[in-house]
Amino acid sequence: MPSLSERTGTFTDSVIRRMTRISLKYDAINLSQGFPDFDPPQPILDRLAEVTKEDYHQYAITWGAQNFREALAEKQSPAMKHPIDPDSEIVVTCGSTEAMMAAMMTVTNPGDEVIIFSPFYENYGADTILSGAVPIYVPLKPPAFDFDPEELEAAFRRHPKALILCNPSNPCGKVFTRDELMLIAGLAEKYDTFVITDEVYEHIVYKPWEHICFASLPHMWERTITCSSLSKTYSITGWRLGYIIAPPKVIEAARKVHDFLTVGAAAPLQEAAVTGLRFGQDYYDDLLAKYTAKRDLMLKGLDDLGIVHTVPQGAYYILLDISEFGFASDLDFCETLARDVGVGAVPGSSFFRENVNHLIRIHFAKKEDTLTKALDRLADIRRKIPSRR
Repeated sequence: MPSLSERTGTFTDSVIRRMTRISLKYDAINLSQGFPDFDPPQPILDRLAEVTKEDYHQYAITWGAQNFREALAEKQSPAMKHPIDPDSEIVVTCGSTEAMMAAMMTVTNPGDEVIIFSPFYENYGADTILSGAVPIYVPLKPPAFDFDPEELEAAFRRHPKALILCNPSNPCGKVFTRDELMLIAGLAEKYDTFVITDEVYEHIVYKPWEHICFASLPHMWERTITCSSLSKTYSITGWRLGYIIAPPKVIEAARKVHDFLTVGAAAPLQEAAVTGLRFGQDYYDDLLAKYTAKRDLMLKGLDDLGIVHTVPQGAYYILLDISEFGFASDLDFCETLARDVGVGAVPGSSFFRENVNHLIRIHFAKKEDTLTKALDRLADIRRKIPSRR
């Protein structure tokens, strides 16, 4: 039998999705993979029911249905401070996962280098390698997850083709400040580098922090490729509706990549989701209020239990410090946590390039009743998982 491709030998399957399977195996509360256990907004569901009886069951235009792109352009133009052209500056993808992959394949050639902040969402490294590019990792240093400007410029001096910026960040919940973004922008301009952004949590940013679209910064529209999706904002992770917004020259190439990767996103789901794209500001204010309450519930519960943790500025993830348990493997700890305590989490080592083995990630995109049950189970963590020190 011929040998298989070498490119897949440098990374594993998704550890996040693996932990969902482990959670199911042990009937654990799944705080690993970040999807809600509550319904999407009712108007979107109502429109979906109508769409099933209408003529939206065949291919949409490959790069996205016209009304979907128009609604998306109208929604995103103010934040990007650019009048987005729905006909030349958007391609609709099968989730932000495909958007990132298509963006990487659009801008990189084999052997190009790409800067990735560590910790990082696990797909970024794999996307880089699958594109034939080489990752350069720059650490975000806990507990604030700041970066060292000198270390970052040292990476830029290698003249990378792109930098990947997740803002707000998964898994650490960091929201990059305007000063930090301006520093990155200055380096991108100085070294003629693309910036590929993942802004899927743009509406889940806790006060006093604010989300700033990188493409809105001076001179950055021309070199920014914005990737995102509707998954988190409208609680429809299974719909797989994502998008790329970028200048026409980039989109022209990205559409070719997208066409041969997936052909197009689901036509009936695009039609139903237009309803959400046309929500007013009240919806986003309410969304943030709900997630703020969930965050506060989890942070207080963890404090009451004496579990050391991060405080996210955005997104819906918390990193827990498990040093006290003395496990040599955070993956072993997470499987033990699911089996013996009944709570699913993700080993932090899957997000870090550095040798980090003392952090695990949980999320709070769940009903408050679910979160309370998870905290009740975590109250027994020290009794059910004795320290190995």
